[in-house]
Amino acid sequence: MQNFHFSLPYKVRVADINYGGHVANSAVLNIFQDGRIAFLAALGPYSELDLGGCGIILAEAHVFFRAEMFLGEELEVGVRCSEIGRSSFQLEYRIERSGELTAEGATPVICFDYQKRKPVRIPAMFRAALSSLAKI
Repeated sequence: MQNFHFSLPYKVRVADINYGGHVANSAVLNIFQDGRIAFLAALGPYSELDLGGCGIILAEAHVFFRAEMFLGEELEVGVRCSEIGRSSFQLEYRIERSGELTAEGATPVICFDYQKRKPVRIPAMFRAALSSLAKI
């Protein structure tokens, strides 16, 4: 997967399929989340709820569908960081089937203190880990 230093395999499940017989648009966001969770874990002891002092919240999500995906297909999900700000970063996603682009997208991610209910700065240790794999 070109320009993506992190990826994971994904097999299309029954729960991913809609009435049209292909992967549902909502399932693509779930696939992105699976990729995001694995990406964070690969950076260190991080999760969506703990980046070393805060969790994350998604401000928005962008999804671009390029080809249908079907039950049982073996996919590869790439995740990379394309921007790092003071309290946010952007993740980009790419889903491929045997090298063919099937979907791509991005999510601006905000570091969020769930107890104070407000955005916070990216924790220094997480920022360093994120920068090591960033596309910037």
